[in-house]
Amino acid sequence: MKAYHLHVQGIVQAVGFRPFVYRIAHEHNLKGYVKNLGDAGVEIVVEGREEDVEAFLHDLNRKKPPLARIDRIEKREIPPQGFDRFYIERSSKGGKGGDSIIPPDIAICDDCLRELFDPTNKRYMYPFIVCTNCGPRFTIIEDLPYDRENTTMKEFPMCDFCRSEYEDPLNRRYHAEPIACPVCGPSYRLYTSDGREIYGDPLRKAAELIDKGYIVAIKGIGGIHLACDATREDVVAELRKRTFRPQKPFAIMAKDLETVKSFAYVSPEEEEELTSYRRPIITLRKREPFPLPENLAPGLHTIGVMLPYAGTHYILFHWSKTPVYVMTSANYPGMPMVKDNERAFEELKEMADYLLLHNRKILNRADDSVIRFVDGKRAVIRRSRGFVPLPIEIPFEYNGLAVGAELMNAFGVAKNGKVYPSQYIGNTGKVEVLEFMRSAIAHFRKILRVKELDLIIADLHPSYNTTKLAMEMANELNVELLQVQHHYAHIASVMAERNLDSVIGIALDGVGYGTDGNTWGGEVLYLSYEDVERLAHIDYYPLPGGDLASYYPLRALMGILSRVYSIEELEEVIAHCCPKAVESLKYGKVEFNVVLNQLAKGINTAYASSTGRVLDSIAVLLNVAYRRHYEGEPAMKLESFACKGKNDLKFEVPVDGELIRVESLFEGILDVIDSASPADIAYSAHLALARAFAHTAVERAREFGVKNVALSGGVAYNELITKTIRKVVEANRLSFHVTTEVPRGDNGINVGQAFLGGLYLEGYLTKEDLML
Repeated sequence: MKAYHLHVQGIVQAVGFRPFVYRIAHEHNLKGYVKNLGDAGVEIVVEGREEDVEAFLHDLNRKKPPLARIDRIEKREIPPQGFDRFYIERSSKGGKGGDSIIPPDIAICDDCLRELFDPTNKRYMYPFIVCTNCGPRFTIIEDLPYDRENTTMKEFPMCDFCRSEYEDPLNRRYHAEPIACPVCGPSYRLYTSDGREIYGDPLRKAAELIDKGYIVAIKGIGGIHLACDATREDVVAELRKRTFRPQKPFAIMAKDLETVKSFAYVSPEEEEELTSYRRPIITLRKREPFPLPENLAPGLHTIGVMLPYAGTHYILFHWSKTPVYVMTSANYPGMPMVKDNERAFEELKEMADYLLLHNRKILNRADDSVIRFVDGKRAVIRRSRGFVPLPIEIPFEYNGLAVGAELMNAFGVAKNGKVYPSQYIGNTGKVEVLEFMRSAIAHFRKILRVKELDLIIADLHPSYNTTKLAMEMANELNVELLQVQHHYAHIASVMAERNLDSVIGIALDGVGYGTDGNTWGGEVLYLSYEDVERLAHIDYYPLPGGDLASYYPLRALMGILSRVYSIEELEEVIAHCCPKAVESLKYGKVEFNVVLNQLAKGINTAYASSTGRVLDSIAVLLNVAYRRHYEGEPAMKLESFACKGKNDLKFEVPVDGELIRVESLFEGILDVIDSASPADIAYSAHLALARAFAHTAVERAREFGVKNVALSGGVAYNELITKTIRKVVEANRLSFHVTTEVPRGDNGINVGQAFLGGLYLEGYLTKEDLML
């Protein structure tokens, strides 16, 4: 007779792990118990014959539930206790700072989906059907351990039927905390925009209303969506008008995979991600001709698509005639997604005709995650539902808070060699979003049991609200504050995910506050455990009006062209190539003349090395886009336009020492603008820019003896640029790295910040290294 104590850490709560342990213990004739330890994982005590214990341990690793993940098992022999059976012991109420990981929200499983449409099943057509293998997790959890009383489901006492399943270790719903049925669980109601309830089957009536062309707000797992018929151009146009989103692409939800393939191309990798338990939005390439309204994603060659992930969605499509809905977050631009019923009636009455709301509280808002496959690899754009709060491992053990960037914000909490990135927070320039961030930070620290912080890490930008919040928290908590340069953090995020100790990094994006006070965004960096250096960058060009150039990219174009043309020549170039761009300025010709004067006198002008503004400028020059209505719009539309090009015009972007001379690219474009295909020009400009960065990185890698080249920043979502850089790097027998788990844009910068915080605390890098 042998007895062992096992401490299991990983994703072992809310995934059916304890009933699984119970079953295999009985199969191998073992006695003892299994118990949740709050945030510290799962405790198992087994006793029996040596060979039975070994068989049990084999099955524990090989046959674990599909959503479980075992990171560590600590095993020690103990004296036999004389148990008379194997049982599941009640969970501990707390923890001591362990590594138990809360699973993310999980799409409805096949078993529940079959039961949902089985007329003989008690949960037939019940939208909140769940089991241990699916359903909400993060969005409903208040604290650990993950037991019903620590979730928003505590407001729904179980009926006898649900309790019998919940308490049966051999049942698929054993300790499925959101378990419910029509007798005891949450329910939907349908309202008009002025709050009048509409009686009858709320989901069936909502589906009928959508089919008739109405806009319906639908409360789901992580928040409220606005839904409408995606096949009707007039309805989509009305939704744009009501939400003040004239150009931003709408995400759509398709009934099934066959429907998706009718309007978009789907690779095997994209199909796997679309149908995964995460069910994110995937940006897919549109079929040509595109059978859906063009105003779903104006000017883009891609469309954001997701499949149903909750019983609610499947029931709506069951009753609906249209196979495709617009399914976009219910909020005004830049504001947090609405999640509460009371706020829905206040904030959505001008957007939605009807509101389909349930009475289960959403504790933790979670937008849909967004993914694109770039050069064959997954590129996470927005990491939220389905991912959060799964951690990213880093080689540093400390308790820290990385507050992230200003836009596309997510923060990260560092603990025990892991970073736990938050759900998508958004634009923290908005007061409401910043308040959302504050409450989310408090919640993460609570559920992760991070009371004391060793370090708070923030961006170098002095005007970011996230930086100000970090300063405020550091002062309140008496915690050291570390500020790190934006692009260093971008490259560090790749080092963290790919477990690298030195890289030549290519950081390409729109805006990042540089250590010299200028706007960076086209950088070649060296980053290692010993040093960080800026090796090369786009030569600074003027940005008249500073941040205004990101909204009116003609300003950036004029700044770049002013490097090689006189004011008089510049005016002629604009008049010849893109006269409509002048009309796009808020004050038209008057403002254009003011910008010319700013450039002539050098007043109210910032200086930038931004790749994003370079791409925006080319978009203006080629009359692809004149305004930015949403983040990245001109550059995204330029990429879509460039995908139509075929011929490489071999533009040159010379590199003079550490300066990448992009003005030469514009001279090359203007030389052929009247003779070459505009699509070929756009295509060739992408390749030329990418080659300049790639060859510079290769040369610096040889100088520094580094084998790894990393690419990060928002431009790393661009297929043409990423693929070109990879090909050049690999042709020179170097390893090329991008992230596939951490977002490449600002949504993932918190992971890089946390990594740099570890380097600082371990004494590898100083504050001066990361700020100067």
